[in-house]
Amino acid sequence: MGEIDDLPVSEFAFPGALRDTLVAAILEGEKTSTSSTLIEYEIEKEPLPVVGQRYALVDSDNKRVAVLEVSDVQQVRLVDVPWEHARDEGEGYKSVAQWRAGHEAYWHGDAMRSFLGDPTFTVTDETIVVLERFVVVSRVAAA
Repeated sequence: MGEIDDLPVSEFAFPGALRDTLVAAILEGEKTSTSSTLIEYEIEKEPLPVVGQRYALVDSDNKRVAVLEVSDVQQVRLVDVPWEHARDEGEGYKSVAQWRAGHEAYWHGDAMRSFLGDPTFTVTDETIVVLERFVVVSRVAAA
């Protein structure tokens, strides 16, 4: 398959229905941005994404389905996430408040709290969020 096999993996959400929905939105061009808390990178000891970096997008079966290229990265306080970013997450949000409520539900969920090793993890206005924009460079042909 070439380049895609040599790239680091990009996972959106945990495997399951949410990941499947997000991957489909990316492949359809509806989702061009994503958000993570800075602490997620620190827990995984992963460097922050950089513009021009490429990743292999994986689905819930850990199958590489597309190559993504980072086009922009910013770190902002949660309270400062702009509407354009929330809109471009492609999940149908109608306002930043709706985007935040959806993300708080995810970040405060059992799976994320377990991943972080903190059963009471909570985001605040001051939580640093990594805002990433990306483009689909290529897709793996369906078998």
